[in-house]
Order: sequence, then C-alpha cells, then structure tokens
Amino acid sequence: MLLLVDLDGVVYRGSDPVPGVADVLAERVAAGDHVLYCTNNSSRYRTEYVRILGSMGAPVQPDWVFTSARATALELAQCDPPVRVAMVLGAPGLSHEIRDVGIRPVDPDGRGLSADPDAVVVGIDRHLTYERLAVAAQAVREGARFVATNRDPVFPAAEGLMPGAGSIVAALETAARRAPDMVVGKPGPILFEAAARSVGMTPREAVVIGDGALTDIAAAGRTGARSVLMLTGVTSRAEAEALPPDRHPTLIAADAGELRSALLRLQGGEAAA
Repeated sequence: MLLLVDLDGVVYRGSDPVPGVADVLAERVAAGDHVLYCTNNSSRYRTEYVRILGSMGAPVQPDWVFTSARATALELAQCDPPVRVAMVLGAPGLSHEIRDVGIRPVDPDGRGLSADPDAVVVGIDRHLTYERLAVAAQAVREGARFVATNRDPVFPAAEGLMPGAGSIVAALETAARRAPDMVVGKPGPILFEAAARSVGMTPREAVVIGDGALTDIAAAGRTGARSVLMLTGVTSRAEAEALPPDRHPTLIAADAGELRSALLRLQGGEAAA
C-alpha cells in the first residue's frame, strides 16, 4: 500500500512522539508499503524532518518527505510558461526546495523585484514586515503568478495558536486584490498528487493517515484516497462522528494499536464508515 502520513498529531505531538506510531510505520515499510510524509508546514527543509523522524524511530529517507514547500517547488518546475525566478515570502526551507528544482529564489525586496519574478510563493514567514508584504503585492500586481503553499490560518504552538501561512496569504490577497493562482497544501489535492506521483502511483491507490478532519481527511476525499482518522491530534471522536456521511474517514483509530488493525483491514480490502 501507499501510505500518505501526516506528521504533527499523528507521528508526534510537538516534540513528543505519539506512542507506537513509528513502530507501526516501520512494520508497514518492512511489509513492502510506501510511506510518504505529507505536511502543510512549509518552513522546514526535508532533511530536518529526516533528523526528527529518525530520532523517533520512524522509517524515513529525504525523498519520503513531502512538505507543502517541496510540493510547491515541484509544481512550479512543471509550469508552462516556465518559472525561472520565484519571489519567496516565506522561510528558508521554502527557498531551499525551490532552489533544488532549478528555480532561482529571490527575497521580497527591491533587488528581488528588479529580478522580474515569474511567481510569488507564499508560506509562513516569521520575518514578515510591511515592506516585504508590499513588495510581494507589487510583484503580483505586475503579473507574477500568486502561489500559496497552504491556507492554514493558524497553527498550534507552545505559546498557543500562532498565525499560519494562510494568514499571510490572506494579507497578500487583500493587498494584491486577487486570489492565489494555485494553493498546494491540504485540503486541496496537489500535495497528495505530487507525493503519489513520486512513486509512480495516484492518491486513489493510497491510504491517508491524518488527524485533521478538515485537512487530511478532506484531501483524501477530494483525491479518492481511503483514510484513517487518528484521534491523537486535533479531531475528537465526537467531531468525527458528526461529519456528514460523504466526509467520513474510511476508518478511525484512537491509538497506534488501532492504527495497526485498521491498516491490516485496509490491506485486506475492507472498508468501513
């Protein structure tokens, strides 16, 4: 099977591993499954996830990690007309992924604007300033493609809920007076499609493992994937059971033991609402 696995709330919560999940994933890899980690986070380069996941005992290689930054870079590399220069309103991890596919990243400043960027790519930007936002908006108004890594408005941190990439996307959308041309992350289909394509498969052949009913499970539904909703993150059982029938996950798992059982059922072709 192809497993498209969310990270925060599934494999770990903050800096703490979710008990037993890494072992389940290692068992699945040993059994011949493909495991690809799919996260909307656009700030980190994938090698950082290799370090984090490896320290928790999860099976991982750099090519198994699909952040919204990496998926965005891969989509930009396929654009027609081609993207040669991308202005990055985001973190270093996003710039790194863009550089990896042969596109030149530039900062949202005067020098970046003079490079005549073909696209403005927006992710979480912890160094956001009025000036950076103003330059990015000008580039979009002057014809650059407007590409969002994701629309997550907030994300949980030790300090509480913090502004996510979607908050910056919304600010640029207001300033540039138009919506993004492309949004890559969940709940849209592009992230899962890019990940599955990397192993010669489609999301319809995959099982999504996620904790977000409105992100992971919604993206599974949009791409025709089966799904396991983990109750180890942001969605409770009551919230899951209250979903409309057409938005239900295939199976629900409260912990790693139930995840192991769910994957065995799905491997055998079973499905349940």
